[in-house]
Amino acid sequence: MKTCPYCGISNREGLLFCVECGRQLVGKTATEAVSMTKTFKPQTDQFTVHATWGTARFEGNSQIVMHIRDFTEPVNITPDTRTIMGRYDTSSTQRPDLDLTPFGALEKGVSRVHAAITRNEDTDTLNIVDLGSANGTHLNGQRLIPEQPRVLRDGDEIRLGKLVAHIYFKS
Repeated sequence: MKTCPYCGISNREGLLFCVECGRQLVGKTATEAVSMTKTFKPQTDQFTVHATWGTARFEGNSQIVMHIRDFTEPVNITPDTRTIMGRYDTSSTQRPDLDLTPFGALEKGVSRVHAAITRNEDTDTLNIVDLGSANGTHLNGQRLIPEQPRVLRDGDEIRLGKLVAHIYFKS
């Protein structure tokens, strides 16, 4: 049996929390329970900090190289002012600039007009914007709010429905 250091109730061996007060059953006294975290002396050379984001700068003559999951050949894109991504459907009058149908877009829930990559030549950056798609657009795991542009960076992961691609900038 293990006695709770806070309320004194006997608890069965192996429990982590007291059945009476709900506090953690560690050590023999409340002070021991609080001081369980091991502290380390700071060492400046132990950990290195490096950026996790790629550059947002997209120069005039650059291209986007899109690696779509489960496909070996990348897709090269020279973005216009606005490049619409989606899937072609014969029953629709709209045709996306980048047709993702050959990559299983229909099965993966990509809308006909799903998202767009917009180019801002004043700041040499690209943005991605969800165009009100049925299954959403995600940038690095975060769902985009429709019609709200987000900066696209070298190395980002985008997900259109369940179609996953990694974006790289090529000069």
